[in-house]
Amino acid sequence: MPLPAVLQQRLAAAQFTTPTPVQAASIPPAMRGEDVLATAQTGTGKTLAFLIPIIERLLNQPARGLEALVLVPTRELAMQVHAQYESLRGKLPLAALVIGGVPEGQQIHALRSGARLAVATPGRLEDFLGRRLVSLGRVKILVLDEADRMLDMGFLPAIRRILAVLPDRRQTLCYSATLEASVAGLVHDYMRNPVRIELGSTLKPIDSVELQAFEVAATDKAEALRSLLHLEPGRTLVFVRTKRGAERLAKSLSRDGFAAAMIHGDRSQAQRTGALYGFEQGRFRVLVATDVASRGLHIQDVAHVINYDLPKLPEDFIHRVGRTGRAGARGRASSLVCGTDSIELRSIERALKLRIERKHVTRGAAVSTCRNTLTTRTLTAMPGERFA
Repeated sequence: MPLPAVLQQRLAAAQFTTPTPVQAASIPPAMRGEDVLATAQTGTGKTLAFLIPIIERLLNQPARGLEALVLVPTRELAMQVHAQYESLRGKLPLAALVIGGVPEGQQIHALRSGARLAVATPGRLEDFLGRRLVSLGRVKILVLDEADRMLDMGFLPAIRRILAVLPDRRQTLCYSATLEASVAGLVHDYMRNPVRIELGSTLKPIDSVELQAFEVAATDKAEALRSLLHLEPGRTLVFVRTKRGAERLAKSLSRDGFAAAMIHGDRSQAQRTGALYGFEQGRFRVLVATDVASRGLHIQDVAHVINYDLPKLPEDFIHRVGRTGRAGARGRASSLVCGTDSIELRSIERALKLRIERKHVTRGAAVSTCRNTLTTRTLTAMPGERFA
């Protein structure tokens, strides 16, 4: 790709040498200044797909204040995008990280100190706009990352108010795991003849993820989880539906001797950041999370995703299991199913047009059943095979 030498060097140093399909398809039109609408499976490299064109433009243009804006749904994703930019920016100014849950002084200082890129969540950015702490009048590139998730979280009114103060003459890049009706409406209103990129099915797990489900009695659910954690080595992400459930389960696992942390919406930003950092660095082997961690986060080498509670929506199932098997690695996703969960699992299967193999776990036999299933899969899996 025709990138500045300094950017090529930094990409190579970070071992980014071969673009993923979404990067290869979307970077060239983005560098030509065209609007881009890209949908692709989670874990396919969308962050670099928009950061590379932004950095290329900032390197080749004289500084004119805040010129690029990336909107994301969660603080954690904003921090990851910000960190990725920092690793590649070279001599460009620091980016401004505009998120809630942390003191705003450093964020305001970055905006006033010549930041040319802001990575923001809609709520905090709208607050800054209302208090006239930031001006978006010179923004030339807008990125909507994980657009469907932002709309799911109720950010549509805030996004529309933010977009209303941006210059009409700008480039808009929209990256989403799905193209739901709400996203399509946003695209129609704010993008100009976007280059449409659709890679793979966004409503199916990627082939590198093996799927399995264990039917258990409600009283055996915790035992089955512990069995899976004992038998499956590696970093494990456990999803639950509620904040209270995350608290209870993480504390129970810690009492049982597992190095476990938790992340959910009621945790402070320092607590959430500490849990994620400890999980990434290996201090915690298990991270118990609500769906705040199901979108956008790239955590290296997650070997196993376990749905302790099934998600409410089929799309959330895709995003949860997409935390493993990323960037060409293989992963496993297990679901614990009890009672009426079997009806919900069938609904997920119908919506996603897949079949997940069930294993029935009888009372008191959770350990042996899980062990047999995992052993059988390890011995019979063929290269490239996905169990469904």
